[in-house]
Amino acid sequence: MDRRLVAAAVGLACRSAPRAAVTQVALSVVVGVLPVGVGVLTKLVVDALAGSDGRSWAAVVGLAVGLAAAGVAVAGVPHLRQYVDAEWRRAVGLRAQADMYAAVNRLPGLARLEDPVFRDHLNLAAEAGRTSPIAVAGGGLDVARAGLTVVGFAATLAVLNPWMVAVLVLAAVPTAHAELRLSRQRAELMWTLSPSERRHFFYADLLTGLDAAKEIRLFGLGDLFGRRMLTELRGLDAANRRMDRRELAVQALLAAATAVVAGAALVWAVQAARGGRLSIGDVTLFIAAVAGVQAAIGSAVVQLAQVNGALLHFVHYRTVLDTAPDLAVAADPRPVPALRQGIELRDVWFRYGDGHDWVLRGVDLTIPYGRTVALVGLNGAGKSTLVKLLARFYDPTRGSLRWDGLEYRDLDVTGLRDRIGATFQDFMAYDLTAAENIAVGDAAVLDGTAVDGTVLPDGAAFPDGTVLPDGMGRIVAAARRAGVHDAVAALPRGYATQLSRLFAETPERAAAGLGVLLSGGQWQRLALARSFLRADRDLLILDEPSSGLDAEAEADLHQRLRSLRAGRTTLLISHRLGTVRDADHIVVLRDGVIVEQGDHDGLVAAGGAYARLFTLQAAGYRQASTRGAPADPAMHL
Repeated sequence: MDRRLVAAAVGLACRSAPRAAVTQVALSVVVGVLPVGVGVLTKLVVDALAGSDGRSWAAVVGLAVGLAAAGVAVAGVPHLRQYVDAEWRRAVGLRAQADMYAAVNRLPGLARLEDPVFRDHLNLAAEAGRTSPIAVAGGGLDVARAGLTVVGFAATLAVLNPWMVAVLVLAAVPTAHAELRLSRQRAELMWTLSPSERRHFFYADLLTGLDAAKEIRLFGLGDLFGRRMLTELRGLDAANRRMDRRELAVQALLAAATAVVAGAALVWAVQAARGGRLSIGDVTLFIAAVAGVQAAIGSAVVQLAQVNGALLHFVHYRTVLDTAPDLAVAADPRPVPALRQGIELRDVWFRYGDGHDWVLRGVDLTIPYGRTVALVGLNGAGKSTLVKLLARFYDPTRGSLRWDGLEYRDLDVTGLRDRIGATFQDFMAYDLTAAENIAVGDAAVLDGTAVDGTVLPDGAAFPDGTVLPDGMGRIVAAARRAGVHDAVAALPRGYATQLSRLFAETPERAAAGLGVLLSGGQWQRLALARSFLRADRDLLILDEPSSGLDAEAEADLHQRLRSLRAGRTTLLISHRLGTVRDADHIVVLRDGVIVEQGDHDGLVAAGGAYARLFTLQAAGYRQASTRGAPADPAMHL
């Protein structure tokens, strides 16, 4: 066993609930000694009743009372241990979860979370963190308890038949070897099956979640994904069944061997009693001692195997906690100054790992302070990857990014991101209230009293007198600027409406406004409100900010965004070229390379890639207009 892992597991268990740990140590000592005490008292009572030791009746009664008290303790102490153990487990589970998710949150980038091997560790770590420390610490106490029982009974056996002690100990060796081997095989199996378990949960989530529900029903995918889910589950069950059968066979052989030893010991005791070498009380004690030693050794072996298995499982938890940052973090990071010059990408190359294709290849780009730079290109050109680099979710494989001339790698990551506002193409729709869905754009607002779930817009009060708490004004202002305020205000509970059906367990709760779903366009505006909540940031990233909106809503939104972008350093990404034509500078990216850049008029006049894409889109809108469909106002044609 790895001593460092043992120390880490026991340390976590003791730090989480020191009182419970000390109590369990004391109770383990009591439980370890009790069986020996009961065995000795039973021998004394039997011999006294048989009249072989000349004790008075009062002494016999005293022994009987002592035996009864020991019996009460034997019956009651395990329940007390169970209660303390439950308290201990809850405390350890809470501490382990807090430590693990804090460790994941400390990972500054995205590379670890996109690594399938790390995902497997993470999949096993949550359960390991909750259970392994108790299994190791508690198992160690159980081994110690069993050791006390073995020592106590072995001392009595040594008086009656010293050879029997050696026989029982030697008989435990193959049991220990087999149990430890089985525990290793079980841990290896869990790691091997982790990818299959993730696939099983993936298909299960597809079948029960809302995200894929429309396509699954329209395309008739339910049976297909159901079969795949069951195939993964059958594979998991088959592998576990093979392991269970192996354990059954091994443990059956071990149990048979144990029974043979116990039977031989009983035969010897009977023969010794017939020969006068043992009294009736001695035979009682001998039988109890043999059974007690066998049970204690068996328990110790099983506990050792479980401790070993728990340690092998605990490796995944420690792997998550000990994982190195996926970004180069400066030992003494520099504070991030307010942007006054601009952001530069110098000969930036990037790929998502060795063996992967280059996504960006030698990109040189400047985003000047106070100007809007638009980034356009076909799918897969590298636009979203460039956004990830600007937010420093990744570092470039080669080259550098600079903030007012300062190397990104030298800057404080948290401080950098605090100066960036963004709306991502794949924005999140949180199962929170409308107010909280906007407030996530600023952790200080979300963490305060501004979104306690009891608010209406504009300071309007509920009948019980509840009004807007401090901070809600910023949320409402952001919603207004994003053009979603009226839609939110019309919800059953306004900004306090739960935007999810997951927490509306009954029709009554849904009718009370505790579970409402928004349209795609409303969700997009709500996500944009998060950017407006961060309107004072130095860099604004807008990645396809209007992809889910109709033409009229898009035109309205871009008018709002122009006011937001005015005088602000902005990176605007869009496939709709009409929305980027008023940008100060337009950059065309293709296959990870900048192929042309300039302003709208200059690029159209150049007749290059941008002009070709713009002409194609414009032609499509003209054709739609001639067929009677309204032209897209966003194209400004």
